[in-house]
Amino acid sequence: MSVRELFDLKGKVAIVTGGSRGLGKEIASALGEAGAKVAITARREQWLTQAQNELENAGIECLSVVADSSEIEGVKKMVAQTLEKWGVIDILVNNAGVVWAAPPDQMTLDKWDYVMNINARGTFICCQEVGKEMMRQKHGNIINISSAVGVSGIDPKSGQFIGYQASKAAINIMTKQLAIEWGPYNIRVNAIAPSFLATRLTDALIARTGENMLRWIPMGRVGRPEEIKGVTVFLASEASSYITGQIICLDGGTTAW
Repeated sequence: MSVRELFDLKGKVAIVTGGSRGLGKEIASALGEAGAKVAITARREQWLTQAQNELENAGIECLSVVADSSEIEGVKKMVAQTLEKWGVIDILVNNAGVVWAAPPDQMTLDKWDYVMNINARGTFICCQEVGKEMMRQKHGNIINISSAVGVSGIDPKSGQFIGYQASKAAINIMTKQLAIEWGPYNIRVNAIAPSFLATRLTDALIARTGENMLRWIPMGRVGRPEEIKGVTVFLASEASSYITGQIICLDGGTTAW
């Protein structure tokens, strides 16, 4: 294979949860630009329709499915509609997630459960349901979206996200264990762990604590959302064919401390 062929996703079918906005839309765009057909899911039809239109206008074949990735019925619907349209699922990107900020001594259990259910439980359900299909196919590629703050701690002056951090740490060990268990089925499982890239969800936080954040970023700047595109295509393609069970930090060097 030439280098260009290694990164080519033509003919592949991908699902991106939380694909209607932010990093999810960047990921869906990246996979589509590399040649994949892309199913995007989210809980709100309003944003899904807009995202689908944008992707299709860019020449990407796209399916949108309104589904809650933390609920089994929503995930089964996502899988069924993707298979009905394209007959296979080659790539799953578990991107859907939420964050809740609170000091550890003030984090309420209902908010803890809210974050853990969507981030950790939702990722597991999607891995489980899509994984069954990939095991049957004897091939597949799962990319979980974790976070750099699930790999190492964070200066409290930059933010306090104990529930979010715990949920992302759960995703990291899930990624490693599934890579071990599903490797014999030719299924690769990896994770991308971004730091706080500049998106709609993080803009307010960056505006408030950005100066302190920069102290901990060796590259001296906050990441751009489109910077997730390259690593996504790398992990989704044959360019990373012998890589599994890895957590790749997209953090400007923050976790190098």
